[in-house]
Amino acid sequence: MTYEEVLEALAGMGTEQTKKTYIRHGAKEPFFGVKIGDMKKLVKSVKRDQQLALQLYESGNHDAMYLAGLTVNPKTITKSQLQNWVEKAYWYSLAEYTVAGVAAESAYAHELAIEWIESQEEMIAVCGWSTYSNYVSITPDEELDIEEIRAYLARVHASIHTERNRVRYTMNQFVISVGAYVRELTDQAKAVGEAIGKVHVDVGDTACKVPLAKAYIEKIETMGRIGSKKKTCIC
Repeated sequence: MTYEEVLEALAGMGTEQTKKTYIRHGAKEPFFGVKIGDMKKLVKSVKRDQQLALQLYESGNHDAMYLAGLTVNPKTITKSQLQNWVEKAYWYSLAEYTVAGVAAESAYAHELAIEWIESQEEMIAVCGWSTYSNYVSITPDEELDIEEIRAYLARVHASIHTERNRVRYTMNQFVISVGAYVRELTDQAKAVGEAIGKVHVDVGDTACKVPLAKAYIEKIETMGRIGSKKKTCIC
C-alpha cells in the first residue's frame, strides 16, 4: 500500500464516536477515530515497508502514528528515529504504548528508558517508565540489572505521590510489571505496592482506573504466571 492508500483506508474505518472517545482521553486533530482492532486489519499490508511506517508516524495523524508503531521493525529502527518519535508523542497513548513498545524491543531499550525517565517533559518521562516496564516483560532475568531495578522500585516508593500526573500512572505500572515478570523482585514489588497504596491520577472524563499494584501482582501470582515473559510488547 502507498501512504495515501493507508490514510484513505484509515479514513474509511474511522467513526465519530471513537473520535469523541479518543478526544476525551487526550487525542488531538488530525485523526479519524479508528478502533485498534480495526486498524490491525492493515498491519499485514504495511508491516514489510519500514519507510512507509516511518512516514505514517511523521503524518501527525494519531491513527497513522499508532499504526506505525504496530508495523515498524523495532530491530532496525535507529536511536535518532526513536528520539524523534518520543518527542512527537504528545499524549499518553502514543507515549505509553506506541513509542514505549517499539523502544522496548529495539537495541536501545535500556539506555533510552533510563534517559527518558529523567526528562522534564512529562510525556517523555512517561515513555521512559513504560519502556522500562515493557523491557522487563520480554527480557530474560539474567540479562536485567536487578540492582538497578531495585533502585527504581525504591525511587517509586519515595516519590510517586509527588510526581507528575501520568508519570504517577506509569510508575505504578512499573511496580506491577517488575512484580509480574521479575521473579526475584516480586516480593519487593509487592512491598512497594502496599506502601504506596492508592495512586491518584487525573484520567479526565473517562472511566479509566489506576490498579492497586500489590493486589494486581497477587492476582497474577494466583494465576501462576509470575515470571512468565511475553514474546512481544507491541500491541
